[in-house]
Amino acid sequence: MLGLNTKLAKLEEEGKTIRVGLVGAGQMGKGMVSQMKLMKGMTPSLVVDINLDNAVESFVLAGISKEDIVVAKTLEEVNVAMEQGKYVAAQDSEFAVKANLIDSVVDATGVPDIGAKLAIDSIFNKKHIVMLNVESDVVVGPILNKMARNAGVVYTGTAGDEPGAVKELYDFADAAGFDVLAIGKGKNNPVNLESTPDSVREQALKSGVSPKMLTSFKDGTKTMVEMTCMANATGYIPDVRGGHAPVAKVSELPQVFRLKSEGGILNQYKIVEYVNGIAPGVFIIVTSKLPQVHHEMQYLSMGEGPNYVLYRPYHLTSLETPLTVAKAVLDNEPTIIPMDGKPTAETITIAKKDLKAGEKLDGIGGFTVYGSIETYEISRKENLVPLGLINKNTVMKIDAKKGQPITYDMVELDKTTLIYKLRELQEHVIG
Repeated sequence: MLGLNTKLAKLEEEGKTIRVGLVGAGQMGKGMVSQMKLMKGMTPSLVVDINLDNAVESFVLAGISKEDIVVAKTLEEVNVAMEQGKYVAAQDSEFAVKANLIDSVVDATGVPDIGAKLAIDSIFNKKHIVMLNVESDVVVGPILNKMARNAGVVYTGTAGDEPGAVKELYDFADAAGFDVLAIGKGKNNPVNLESTPDSVREQALKSGVSPKMLTSFKDGTKTMVEMTCMANATGYIPDVRGGHAPVAKVSELPQVFRLKSEGGILNQYKIVEYVNGIAPGVFIIVTSKLPQVHHEMQYLSMGEGPNYVLYRPYHLTSLETPLTVAKAVLDNEPTIIPMDGKPTAETITIAKKDLKAGEKLDGIGGFTVYGSIETYEISRKENLVPLGLINKNTVMKIDAKKGQPITYDMVELDKTTLIYKLRELQEHVIG
């Protein structure tokens, strides 16, 4: 992100601005609009939400007067209002991808199929697409990235989200010549696999987040999705299904993340993991082949070695997303994308309770299933269903026990969704 402040300031001095279309005005979206309003060279021009009041409120919270906010019901109204320098609130996500002056679309919905549609529509309309929707990326990110490159636009995950924050640390260490042994994130509460929207509702309402979102945090699904994104961007794999989930302090991580033969917990290096006790930070474990590098790391109070931790104690979620927008528009570069070729990891579907034949499932943050990370190769070998393909129209074909992985032959998936069709195409094109 070096130099973006200078580039944005120059843009503003030239009387220009990056115009952003945001879809999803929940907690993250509202924070993003306020942050963009404070930045040079960037304007939160259009906010789309199915709840129009949320879209309007996002502008009001950013200090924008209601006289400058236009509620648009047609694309023509959107275009005219933006040409007049107004801020536009709307309910139709197509406006974001088709508006004349929008440079980049941001997806902050968190819904896999909506994210897939927004991404592909943005790409077809030659607009950069920034995904605050990791849930979609881990299912069809590779094919969307390939399509975006072919169209000459940027498809990217976001700075501020834990995968983006990890990737910044990884890129720094890799460029500097360190050997990166492990990457990961902290978690601020223990996983409770039995969490449901009902069990977390009171806490969710107090926190101002949706019960489904909080459920996905508490049952571990969100962490598994984020780790899958990290894996697919670096080639690192889960050491065991679901991760070891150690409890540790930052200072203990270099000892914890050693091979079992060295007194640690790992079966192998180049793994992705999460740690209870170091949230909201992200980390990587590095080492070096050369003794002089070890000497200087120890001189710099980085520990005794041979493994060292690089730790970032914060990630500012959607408040950092505008930096990814700027990087895409100004430099034509992503923050985090899947590597070329087959994915490395998958977020697989696990039964949250005993399920009966004929029962409908509900997907991420619901009552019936949760996600766990597994290597892509094992997932393919065992015919396991990616969690992002499960929606309310998915029907169990046979019974399943609580804790049982769900395979393709156990369910009737909703094959009408765009994300399902894109996944089919991805497996045909990429493997």
